[in-house]
Amino acid sequence: FAMTVFAALCVHALIVLPVLLRVIAKVSPMKMIRAMSPAMLTAFSTASSSATLPITMKSLEKNVGVSNNISRFVLPLGATVNMNGTALYECAAALFIAQAYGLELSFAVQFTIVVVALLTSIGVAGVPSASLVAIAIILGAIGLPVEAIGVLMVFDRVLDMCRTSVNIWGDAVCATIVARLQGEKTQIDLG
Repeated sequence: FAMTVFAALCVHALIVLPVLLRVIAKVSPMKMIRAMSPAMLTAFSTASSSATLPITMKSLEKNVGVSNNISRFVLPLGATVNMNGTALYECAAALFIAQAYGLELSFAVQFTIVVVALLTSIGVAGVPSASLVAIAIILGAIGLPVEAIGVLMVFDRVLDMCRTSVNIWGDAVCATIVARLQGEKTQIDLG
């Protein structure tokens, strides 16, 4: 389970988001990763999007060159709504628990898991392990006991640190794309 979640987070953070940066924003993904590394390391160590927000703003404005108008609008919104790593984790956790309980999931139930995970990830607080509450909602929606969350406790802290870093990275990518679509130049533009 932990390896699957980690691999999925890596694919999202190291393939999907850099492709969006390169294609839409015309920005160097490697330079962006270096520029945002203080924020991502803080996110990893604190596992809190909210606590990392000031460092994310500073890194995006000073190291990337996104204006404070855009960063101060997009990043707080992203810290509450754009929980891409959390949504991925919630889906994987619900599927893992369903498999552990031997529950056969139809396509409709899997779709329900994805929709509920997307909706609950929007409302998850930017604090450590807050997604466990959302997973309880998902488990209730598919008819599994909430006590099954206990199985996740073994992995949750480390995976929480990883998914928070992905959340912050996704917020920074989003803000950079918005800045470029608004005609702003950044310090890390492609040639």
